[in-house]
Amino acid sequence: MDHSFPHLSTTEQAVAALREVARELNLEIEVTHDIGADRTSRRSHAGMGVTTDPDGSLPHEAYVELGGTPRIDVRLFPEGDARITVEGVEFHDIPRDEVPAFLRSCHSGLAHVRGRRFPPGYRLVVPLPGDRTYKEFLPMIGLTRWLSSRVR
Repeated sequence: MDHSFPHLSTTEQAVAALREVARELNLEIEVTHDIGADRTSRRSHAGMGVTTDPDGSLPHEAYVELGGTPRIDVRLFPEGDARITVEGVEFHDIPRDEVPAFLRSCHSGLAHVRGRRFPPGYRLVVPLPGDRTYKEFLPMIGLTRWLSSRVR
């Protein structure tokens, strides 16, 4: 069984895919676009008035906020990766192609919190198709209502 993810070669394609996920899950979506080297977060070294990369292209970054529970926002970077924040927990360097599946996992009940007695702590675990799993550490005092409801 093939678990490859659809290739999203541009930020705009990724935004369109996230709009489709939001429609499927009946979630509100708000998107902010930053276009140009002087506007994107990883290009702060660009000179004043410089909008293009050295190759002449316009880098395009987008910030996506999704309504509903869990609280999720996504920063899509021009380099093909994303930072996804779920209830305040940041997942860095998620490949852009995997972002739609990541959101579906969080909203379908697959994402869960795994606790450990020693050393004490929690991890938010987000499984994706094809045996891909992302895990991030949670401070014990940082469990929101949604995170607490997902503890296994």
